[in-house]
Amino acid sequence: MLLLTTAIALAFSAIPCCLSIWPIPRSFDSGNQIIKLSNSFDISINFTNPPQDLLDAVTRTKDAIQTDQLGRLIVGRGSSDSEAFGSANTFHNLVLTIEQSASAVRPIATEAVASLDTRDESYSLSVPLDGSAGVVSANTTLGLLRGLSTFEQLWYTYNGTIYTSYAPLTITNDNPAYVYRGFMLDTARNFFSVLDIKRTLDAMYLVKINTFHWHITDSQSWPIQIAQFPELAQAGAYSANQSFTPEDIQDVVSYAGERGIDVLVVRFIFIQSIAIQLTSLLFQEIDTPGHTAIIGASHPDYVACYLSDWITFAGEPPAGQLRLADATVANFTAEVLAAVAKSLPSTMFSTGGDELDTACYSADEPTQMILNETGRTLFEALDDFTATTHGALYTLGKTTVVWEEMVLEYNTTTLRNDTIVMVWISSDDAAAVVQKGYRIVHAPSNYFYLDCGAGEWIGNDPTGNSWCDPFKTWQESYTFDPLANISSDQVSLVLGGEQLLWTEQSGPENLDSIVWPRAASSAEVFWTGDTLPDGFDRVGNISEALPRLHDVRYRMVQRGIKAIRLQPEWCALRPQACDG
Repeated sequence: MLLLTTAIALAFSAIPCCLSIWPIPRSFDSGNQIIKLSNSFDISINFTNPPQDLLDAVTRTKDAIQTDQLGRLIVGRGSSDSEAFGSANTFHNLVLTIEQSASAVRPIATEAVASLDTRDESYSLSVPLDGSAGVVSANTTLGLLRGLSTFEQLWYTYNGTIYTSYAPLTITNDNPAYVYRGFMLDTARNFFSVLDIKRTLDAMYLVKINTFHWHITDSQSWPIQIAQFPELAQAGAYSANQSFTPEDIQDVVSYAGERGIDVLVVRFIFIQSIAIQLTSLLFQEIDTPGHTAIIGASHPDYVACYLSDWITFAGEPPAGQLRLADATVANFTAEVLAAVAKSLPSTMFSTGGDELDTACYSADEPTQMILNETGRTLFEALDDFTATTHGALYTLGKTTVVWEEMVLEYNTTTLRNDTIVMVWISSDDAAAVVQKGYRIVHAPSNYFYLDCGAGEWIGNDPTGNSWCDPFKTWQESYTFDPLANISSDQVSLVLGGEQLLWTEQSGPENLDSIVWPRAASSAEVFWTGDTLPDGFDRVGNISEALPRLHDVRYRMVQRGIKAIRLQPEWCALRPQACDG
């Protein structure tokens, strides 16, 4: 899966200036001739009864090509290309074809939430030079969608003419090196609207990120409304206008599914440090038993150290985490997780489990009384809590996802072998997790935390820095090696990775600029792969990647995504001219 053909190494060495595709296909052959898009250009489907979400995707692609209006990133923004328009052939039609019986064709949204071991995103694409029909072929509608996202990135506009300068182009069996390519957004520290989330999903679609990890609750707020537990949002949301209704959740899930994105919704039941994450069509996360102080607003008896001194009992304000040793609390948590999981189709459900504050439990009299009465240690009680909460998810057919502490610090014995572990504290911890036989998703703070480097947000600390300084540039995340210190027999345990935005200092106003285009860097790491043959080294090819990242960033801006600039435009129009 991860080893690429020699063709890609040759392709990288011959990538023409500013090739627009991001992530770069794993095998392709590109020319440098111009063809124009016909005014009557159309996309046709050559099988019967295509699902509606594929028809909608075709419409979006045609609209995007017409409305992007992106000038090519060269001096003159395409004026020199226009000299070839008179003799250039015209491209009239793209045909979508599927390599299976039409009766077996499933909607994109169904394919997007298939189990990770069966999900198929592969596609092939051809754009001939002679003006004959182009073709996108795939085994699934999800693969056709990935081909459309590539096709959209080929086209530029100059003086009303839409054209590409990369004909003829042949992409053969492009498919991701890793099945999990994600982005996490925290909507609990600060609230983000459904429109903000949809705009983020549009950018994710463009660069083939396939999992939206929605960290929807935390100690600060509980913005998700659950019919069976209305008191949680009533007491825990910042306001009635800052919460997600069941209809909002389904709207986001449907919107994501149509764009080939599985949603890992994170709902937290905080116990300040252990996160229980839910997954379904959304990959949902309810962080437990830590990061759950907000539950105390409606259920104060369920939360230890509620509103106590956060400096003593929490990593950040407010303090409070679920009383995990209490069977009543464990059953309540299981019921909340199940209520959410039942409503979502994703096969994954995250239960968190990070940053458990043991000092809080040591000082909490009800917890200590229960531990003494039952003759258990705190971590034995955590085992029981996990068995109860995960058991409710197993009954629903969900695969659980946890943060790395559950495996490396708490040695939780009731985790199943198929549990997925997110490695976040350091990239160095990945090897220790796979050594225990667990599958991993890379989310290391030293590469992928987008909030780092903004300074301390805690008040009365004028010289403070963020705990994960420095700022993580796109170059830094682009150099990440998913297989560092991973032995050859453990490669299959590496599912992929994601970049993350914790939002203590972020809101709708700076969402786009802090995430994009930086989060696209890991999209290529985990689609194209990091270890390539014939000496190709990602560290040594940042100068080759930068023009393409400029290109996709400018295209995002054309689509209403306020992605931050990477360099002065003078540099963007002159690839490699600003390299050190």
